[in-house]
Amino acid sequence: MVETTVTLTAAEAALNKIQAVTLISNLQSTTILAVAIMIAVGALGTAIGFALLGGKFIEGSARQPELMGQLQVKMFIVAGLLDAVTMIGVGIALFFTFANPFLATLLEHLPK
Repeated sequence: MVETTVTLTAAEAALNKIQAVTLISNLQSTTILAVAIMIAVGALGTAIGFALLGGKFIEGSARQPELMGQLQVKMFIVAGLLDAVTMIGVGIALFFTFANPFLATLLEHLPK
């Protein structure tokens, strides 16, 4: 009788471990998808921003060629800011990839 009880307890422990591994893998895969979407949207936004910025610079230079130097300086300042926004998104994505706060919270609440 005692052996049967121990076997059930071991089976329950194994089931709990399998459920914990499943939860962790689901959380990690969801995080990877979120990071991929974050980087993709950042890259798409930067590409559209640079296209609009370059088009407006060329348009402004064609209308007033004497202001081309001033427009070019302003264009490069805006281009730097545009890249900075994308780099912030990449930094947040790397944070979620390597130091996932959701995973730490999940591991705290799992039975040991």
